[in-house]
Amino acid sequence: MTGFGRGTAQGEGYGVAVDLKTVNNRFLDVHIRASAELSQLEATVRKRVGERLSRGRVDVNISVERTSEVSYEVNRPLIAGFIQAMREMQKEFGLSGEPDINVLARLPGAMQAARTGVSEEALKGVEQALAQALDELEAMREREGAALAAEMASRLDEIERHLPVIESLSGEQVDNYRARVNKRISELLARDGLEIVELDQGRLSQEVAYLADRSDITEETARLRSHVAQFRAALSETTDTGKRLDFLLQEFNREANTVLSKSTDLAIKDSALAIKAAVEKLREQVQNVE
Repeated sequence: MTGFGRGTAQGEGYGVAVDLKTVNNRFLDVHIRASAELSQLEATVRKRVGERLSRGRVDVNISVERTSEVSYEVNRPLIAGFIQAMREMQKEFGLSGEPDINVLARLPGAMQAARTGVSEEALKGVEQALAQALDELEAMREREGAALAAEMASRLDEIERHLPVIESLSGEQVDNYRARVNKRISELLARDGLEIVELDQGRLSQEVAYLADRSDITEETARLRSHVAQFRAALSETTDTGKRLDFLLQEFNREANTVLSKSTDLAIKDSALAIKAAVEKLREQVQNVE
């Protein structure tokens, strides 16, 4: 589920900011951006995020700013090499003048902030800011989750509206099969110039019953109703909901495909296709659910 959270912490000589951004992903995938000085915190950050989130790509951006006086280190080998090169240039081309301090100060890498490391207090500040960012992220995701649950519930309503159509028409399939078989046999006899013969109704009934049994979708519609009820129940749960919903959507799709393959009634096929379309929408939305 998409979301954003930010946390800050300040103490003597430092300021910390932690930004969290999440986007959809089937699994938990944590990416941390921080200076090398904070590498010792990487395992802790991953653990804290894993305790609060179970799915999604999580981008963690950590910045620590020193607010106390900063000392600088002089890159002596770099400056010495630069001056030596200038002396050689003077000698080779007969130039006059002396190295200027302003030129040396602007030399890239000539001076850099001293690496004094991050204090224990600053490291604790990072954890504090991370907890605050996670709180803000979860609050945002909860608001989005409530809206998402309402939208998914409307998709389930749409599926339920098509089930009575399928159930009512499926009961008429036996009579429809019988009528089609009679009509087809009559057409074949007439085409071949044969006389209309009396059909063996017992044999015809057996064939129709066989075809009707193969095309019976009572079990599939019952399962679809059961999946709708289970999906609604899962939406109100708080643990591992996303993975369970993924599984139920696979079952939804399987039953809808079976209905399509078993039935020749256009109205039933239209309803089954509408169910599949709703399932695809649900599949997209479930990627946002933990």
